[in-house]
Amino acid sequence: MIAPVLTKPLATPVQRDYVSWSAISTYQQCPLRYCFRYIEGLEETFTSASLALGGAVHSAVEFHFNELMVGNPAPDHDTLLNAFWDGWRSRAETTAIQLGKGENLDSIGKTADRVITAFRASEFAKPQGRILGVEEELRSQLIPGMPDILGRIDLIVETDEALKIIDLKTARTRWSTEQAERSGEQLLLYAALAKDLVPGKPIRLEFAVVTKTASPVVETLPVAWDQRRIDRTQRVMAKVFSAIAAGNFYPAPSPTACPTCPFRPECDAWQG
Repeated sequence: MIAPVLTKPLATPVQRDYVSWSAISTYQQCPLRYCFRYIEGLEETFTSASLALGGAVHSAVEFHFNELMVGNPAPDHDTLLNAFWDGWRSRAETTAIQLGKGENLDSIGKTADRVITAFRASEFAKPQGRILGVEEELRSQLIPGMPDILGRIDLIVETDEALKIIDLKTARTRWSTEQAERSGEQLLLYAALAKDLVPGKPIRLEFAVVTKTASPVVETLPVAWDQRRIDRTQRVMAKVFSAIAAGNFYPAPSPTACPTCPFRPECDAWQG
């Protein structure tokens, strides 16, 4: 059965001169969700506590590396915990955070406390080399006929041997090396954007994965540079962008994604 596509005119479509990896990933997950978020510009009315916690961890980690980048000492535990809650409150001001069964602010705080303890003790928190960027935005027209590709890189570190591109992930369980490799398209795209930052220096790609568990673990997992995968990722992005430009928007029902989708009311009302 061929999925119906959205053909009606969009109200006040959002104009952008770039496309991000997260936007492309959203379209691959559900084209209609992409339409609601990136074309019609609808705001997400709620988010899960798990996603909010992950975003707040990112805020604390970003604060930590920004302090190191400007030459300040590493922040202490309480300072990072405050940065976590600042990130949490920032999300809560614009989006309702839905707590799951057994979750409350006390349990969220305990998880954050454990995660920050594990992070500060990890090698990831003590980069060897010069920090060149934290949450650094890079953009370039990598693919002819497409808008610029925008990448937001969590951490860029220059060592004597390489330029390290690191993306932070929070997860419920530990990642395997194979899982990191399978998820590597995002980092490979970032590598293409960063290739001229330090000309002549090889690029090393890593995921830093923080588990949000009773005993958090922080691990760095490499992703091998592979020009063929970079080329393939760019071809996939070009095909996705062609579908977006053609207005091919339709729902992609999923038993895992739909229950937590912030656009359920709009999707239920959609007529195609």
